[in-house]
Amino acid sequence: MEIVIRALVMFLFLWAITRAVGRSTLGELSTFELLLFVTMGDLVQQSITQQDYSVTAGVLAVGTFALLTVVLSWTQWRFPRTRSVLTGRPVLVLRDGRPLEEAMRRQRLSVADLLVAAREQGIRRTADIEYAVLEADGRMSFFTRGDDADGAADKPPEGE
Repeated sequence: MEIVIRALVMFLFLWAITRAVGRSTLGELSTFELLLFVTMGDLVQQSITQQDYSVTAGVLAVGTFALLTVVLSWTQWRFPRTRSVLTGRPVLVLRDGRPLEEAMRRQRLSVADLLVAAREQGIRRTADIEYAVLEADGRMSFFTRGDDADGAADKPPEGE
């Protein structure tokens, strides 16, 4: 039973850490960050099992993590209001081609990171972006103005 309690404590700690680290960090991991998380996993295992390498300890620890993951998923489904607390909400970070600096500061998102994400989606100028949203999972969504969104007529073909 002690292993289950230790696993519960570590699960909650890791959940809190991933929420505190922020979305932009979790969206894409650098090589160093990946190695850091793998190492952290080993340290978590040691703190949960107290160097108990038995199959039972491993099954209990992994089973507790899996059960808690399912419980959080079910909680979000059953009680939609908990979703923003458990996984976060999307945040508007750019409107009408202008970065919303306060929102970006709270999310620890730099303008350079925003521009990289826009370029990766084929967007050349921030003026083309109507809205940019930092999703709860760290990905960026861009909503660009359509060619006909301003109500202007299409350019007439050459020769007319």
